[in-house]
Amino acid sequence: MTAQRILNKKTFIKAEMDRRLLKEQSDVLWKSAAERLDGILKRYAALPKGVRSHTDTYIFPSAAIFLTLKEAVGAETAYSIVETAAIHLTNDYGKKLAKLMKLPGMPALFVKVFDPVSRCHFGPKNGFQNVFYPKEKGTYRMDVLACPYTRYFGELGCFELTQIFCGNDDRVYGNLPGLKFERHTTLGKGGDRCDFCIKRI
Repeated sequence: MTAQRILNKKTFIKAEMDRRLLKEQSDVLWKSAAERLDGILKRYAALPKGVRSHTDTYIFPSAAIFLTLKEAVGAETAYSIVETAAIHLTNDYGKKLAKLMKLPGMPALFVKVFDPVSRCHFGPKNGFQNVFYPKEKGTYRMDVLACPYTRYFGELGCFELTQIFCGNDDRVYGNLPGLKFERHTTLGKGGDRCDFCIKRI
């Protein structure tokens, strides 16, 4: 997928840029971010498909936008723009998921399918190192010991963006009816793992 096509799916960040910056400046920086992203994609063209499902969709475009903004408006404003856009998007996801959880039987089904979904999208082939715990009725537990977000944000010089993606989990899963999401530490905040537990209540 080309850099421009990837950024076309990040209009929620562009909207926050337009809100915070002059439109002309925002447009110029958006174009520069596309050029930076193109360079990053070429640099990491040999990554496996599973890893690229995270890097090309989330990590690299966020890094390209942030680094471009950082050069123009400073690290604090750049971070705030990317974080605020992510907060708005994931809060919306969380509200939609919360409505779905109000349907009969959905919390139980949600916990049940988390194991195969996690293994498929957040397993070794996707660049993650995990501990998958034995199944418990009504509870799903997993630890992430290494992930592509910390690795590639770090390599690109913007490790701090990892914290935004750690926070996305809290916003999406933290207020679901009939479920409790528990997390005590994350790699992005200096922990030795990202612990993940979701259970029926």
